[in-house]
Amino acid sequence: MAHSQQNAARTAVTEAPKKHTGGLTPWRENLAKRLILERLGETIEVTELASACALSRSHFSRAFKCSTGLSPQDWIRQQRIDRAKQMIRSTNLSLTQISLECGFCDQAHFCHIFTRSEGINPFAWRCRTVRALPRL
Repeated sequence: MAHSQQNAARTAVTEAPKKHTGGLTPWRENLAKRLILERLGETIEVTELASACALSRSHFSRAFKCSTGLSPQDWIRQQRIDRAKQMIRSTNLSLTQISLECGFCDQAHFCHIFTRSEGINPFAWRCRTVRALPRL
């Protein structure tokens, strides 16, 4: 009997919801994301983001990943891919123009990162997306 009570007590302790600690405060997370999105077409240094949040680079990076699930670099990369996809769908800009507008150093780098993220190169993604759009 005592053994089953110990197991029940231990189970109750381990099933308690864990609090997520160590992340950015909401205002710091919002500030960092806003700065990233405002400057997505430019080079963004993590040290600049950390400084804006009044944190060291390492503490900011750990806290950002804890808050978002992605490192700052990965979050920036994902936002660039998302913007590129939106631009591919809604503009007739060349992939080179889109890559530069989204902050990639060149089209080759853009194609590599896009393909790694989406499993298909941006040209093929554009062709597939354009075919899927309703005709007017």
